Amino acid sequence: MTGPTWRNIYDLNEYEINNLGIAEDHMELMEITQAENILIELLNKNPNCIPILNVMGHMQGRYLSDFKNAIKIYEQVLALEPDNAWARDERRRYQRYLNYD
Repeated sequence: MTGPTWRNIYDLNEYEINNLGIAEDHMELMEITQAENILIELLNKNPNCIPILNVMGHMQGRYLSDFKNAIKIYEQVLALEPDNAWARDERRRYQRYLNYD
């Protein structure tokens, strides 16, 4: 397997890259339990990994509609990386959803 075609600024290893891809494939197929299990395993090994946290936040918000948990995960990302625009924008989106309830 060749390395990623994107710049690996978080120094993800091949195992993390491969399993993040598998988790995202499961999400697209609506196999959420499988995706969640993979992401939980990855986070247990690397709890402060920004890309894994971002995918978990995305799954929580978009696929599970668990907006509070998505916000919590994106806040964790922002605590680690305050300039993370993706996490900031996604957190804002889910905060808006909660304000409409």
